[in-house]
Amino acid sequence: MNMKKCPTLPHLIVSFLLISTFLFSLTHAAGGKWELLLKSVGISAMHMQLLHNDRVIMFDRTDFGKSNLSLPNGVCRNNPNDKALKVDCTAHSAEYDVASNNIRPLFVYSDTWCSSGSVNSKGRLVQTGGFNDGDRRVRVFDPCPTCDWKEIEFGLVNRRWYASNHILPDGRQIIIGGTQQFNYEFYPKSEGSMNALSLPFLAETSDGKAVDNNLYPFVFLHVDGNLFIFANNRAILFDYVAAKIVMTYPTIPGGDPRSYPSTGSAVLLPLKSSKGQAVAAEVLVCGGAPKGSYFNAQRGAFVEALKTCARIKITDPNPQWLVEDMPLARVMGDMTLLPNGDVLIINGARLGAAGLEMGRNPVLNPVVYKPDNAVGSRFEQQNPSTIPRMYHSTAVLLRDGRVLVGGSNPHYRYEFSNVLFPTELALEAFSPNYLDSQFASIRPTILSPRSQVEIGYGKKLAIRFSITGKIALDSVSVTMVLPSFTTHSFSMNHRLVVLASEKVNAVGNLKFRVQVTTPASGNLAPSGYYLVYVVHQQIPSAGIWVKIQ
Repeated sequence: MNMKKCPTLPHLIVSFLLISTFLFSLTHAAGGKWELLLKSVGISAMHMQLLHNDRVIMFDRTDFGKSNLSLPNGVCRNNPNDKALKVDCTAHSAEYDVASNNIRPLFVYSDTWCSSGSVNSKGRLVQTGGFNDGDRRVRVFDPCPTCDWKEIEFGLVNRRWYASNHILPDGRQIIIGGTQQFNYEFYPKSEGSMNALSLPFLAETSDGKAVDNNLYPFVFLHVDGNLFIFANNRAILFDYVAAKIVMTYPTIPGGDPRSYPSTGSAVLLPLKSSKGQAVAAEVLVCGGAPKGSYFNAQRGAFVEALKTCARIKITDPNPQWLVEDMPLARVMGDMTLLPNGDVLIINGARLGAAGLEMGRNPVLNPVVYKPDNAVGSRFEQQNPSTIPRMYHSTAVLLRDGRVLVGGSNPHYRYEFSNVLFPTELALEAFSPNYLDSQFASIRPTILSPRSQVEIGYGKKLAIRFSITGKIALDSVSVTMVLPSFTTHSFSMNHRLVVLASEKVNAVGNLKFRVQVTTPASGNLAPSGYYLVYVVHQQIPSAGIWVKIQ
């Protein structure tokens, strides 16, 4: 569908909707605040990952054409296999320094379009697959001030385009699926895991080569060490060690697809740990598009997105889905776990499907989902952005509790004019309501341990913190958040563990100490770098980095 020549009327309608929504928010305030960080980062942030040096790695794809961010010192990428430019002197990856609000261009050689990744236990971003010459590549990024991408040409056995990754308790990552790839493999390779292994569930959930509806499957590490894998409209519990399905979950009510291109989003809800153990785990799947939406959008008929969320306790012996309605229908939304255990649902569209030129009616208002509230009172609509975040948008949690929002490019190339939704290079931050100044007196500040501390499994951990106002000793908890690799509405590897407070006591004037037990094993918290927060009356501190191993 050619969107390069758009009539004036749609632009006027979109502008009117943006302005009216913004004015509405001034008089009917909901929650949260928006901040424009940079008008342009030079690339479209299609993929994002926060690293333990408080820098965010972002990248789009090499076959977009020239970006608006030059490579330094006259460096150019000479790639005869590239489908857009054989010689390109612009960057398609960048490092965002949260503290300085600056961008550093990075050099990526092969095509990263619609790829995936995980951070390994050493804190390195291990990124896999992509398109064209990049579909079997592994790329590694070390978090250091001058580091850049290193590429392994044939690091993967099979082509991985629209695949999902998850870090495992043994330190490897598993790469599952991709376009017409009904299999999985591990990285790094080792004896016994050199080849790709068949996963028929992926073939069974495909709606055909033309639409798939099972790409970027939602993958979560279960507390028993197996993998929960959701594709299209159903899920399995998969023992990747024995290569067998140990449970088949019910089809999601209504039967509509939630996977790309009928793209919904999903999170593993906070895992509540007592003395290092978690006994229950729940998954929340929200939004998506009714079956047939992708084909309808190709013909110019944009169907309303799904308005439902479905929640399931995956640890139950007889699990069932509970369906709830969101305030707004949403396709291509992103779901991010917040430090206090809430879920932020952000970005996306009300009509259409995921894909190039496939979405309409941007959803500008985020929604906060409160999983511990009673059914019917879990959703809270937030204040809107003024920037549409359509296909290829992203959102990741930052250490200070803000959510970084970027991306949006529903085009084959960078398109900045004469299109309905121009390529978006701006970077925003959304501040949830817990960062409001009215909560300053009850917001904890962590005093010790220092950031970057190393901890072990099943150990007592004492955290000292201060609060300037009155403390409620029975309303203190500690959370551990594994930052996500986010792309295409899925926050890969994202998990939050709530460490129950075993003892909270005063240790000085306005100073306190909370004792918790760290997770007992890598099934609950795979080895690596986590953000640790003290939460008081649902108000989180700024985080510190902790490495568990």
